[in-house]
Amino acid sequence: MGRNSSKIAVITPVSHLEGIIPLLMTKGTPFLYEEASKDTVRELLLSHNIDTIVCNPNQQTYKIDKELLKNTSVKIINSCSTGLNHIDLDYCKENNIEIQCHKNDYELINQLPSTSELAFGLMVSLLRNIPECNNHVSRYHWDYTQFMGRQIKDLKIGIIGYGRLGKMMEKYCEAFGAKTFIYDPYVTITKDITAGKVYIPQTSLEQMFQECDVISLHVHVTDETKYMINKSLLGLVQKDLYIINTSRGEIVNELDVVDALNTGKLTGYGTDVIENEFDDITKSPIIKAMNEGKNIIVTPHIGGMTIEGQTKAYKWSIDKL
Repeated sequence: MGRNSSKIAVITPVSHLEGIIPLLMTKGTPFLYEEASKDTVRELLLSHNIDTIVCNPNQQTYKIDKELLKNTSVKIINSCSTGLNHIDLDYCKENNIEIQCHKNDYELINQLPSTSELAFGLMVSLLRNIPECNNHVSRYHWDYTQFMGRQIKDLKIGIIGYGRLGKMMEKYCEAFGAKTFIYDPYVTITKDITAGKVYIPQTSLEQMFQECDVISLHVHVTDETKYMINKSLLGLVQKDLYIINTSRGEIVNELDVVDALNTGKLTGYGTDVIENEFDDITKSPIIKAMNEGKNIIVTPHIGGMTIEGQTKAYKWSIDKL
C-alpha cells in the first residue's frame, strides 16, 4: 500500500496548528479523533482499517496498548514526542508495529527549548510564590510581606541529566547568575573557556541534595532512573530545597516527596508530570497534597505545548510517514 492511500487516525489535537492537516492529507486520509475516548478510537481503528496512528503523550488520557490495538490493521504509530511511555512498546515489537518518534532527531529537538523554558518558569514560580500571590490578590488582598521569595542570582542549582534540556536549563540559570551543578554519569562535561575546552567535574547526587537550593530533573525513565528521587536522597537535605520535574512522574517516588514536604525536608515541588498520567488522576498523591495546601505546582504535561514547538515538531514527525 502506498503512503498516500494510508488511513491515518489522528488521536491528538492538531487542528489549531497551521499547515498540519494539509500535510497529513499528502500522506493519506486523516481521520481526526483528536479528543476521543479509547473505546471510540478502537472502534475507528477496526471500522476503517486504520494502518497509522498519529499521537502525542502530552494530550493523551490512555495508553496505546493491546487493548486498543488487538486485531487492528495498525502498522505504524507516529508519536510527536521523544518519550514513549504512552505506548506499549513490547506489544508493538511482538506485532511488528513500527514506532516513529523524535528520540534521535537531534537536528529537530535541538531547536525546541519549550520544556526547558517551562522548567525555568516552574522554578521562578516556586521561588517567588507566584501562584500564592495570584490567589491572594484574587481575594482582594494586598499584603506583600507574607510572600518573601528567593532570587536566582547566587543560588546553587543542581541539574540531573545533561542532555539537550539539561544543557538549556543550565544556560538559563547561569544567565541569571546562579551557580550550576551537574549530575549525569553518561556524559563528560566540557565548556569552552577562551583558550579551549575545559573539563568540568560532576557533582554526586548526595552532594547535590546536601548543597543545592534547587534541583531540576531532565532524564528519561529507565530502570536506573525510576524512583531515583526517594527518601534516601531527600533525607540528606540540609537547607531549603525546591525540586523541578519536567521529565516523567516515575522519576520521583511521589509518596516520599509528599512526606518530605510534610516534614519540611522539601520546601517546594514544581512538576509538569505525575506518575500514572493515563489513570485516574484523582488518585495522585501529588495533586492531593497540592489541594491540601502543600507548596506544589502542577501543570498538565505542557512542556512541549507551544505553538512554535508543536508546529515544527508535527511537520517533522509527519514527514516520516
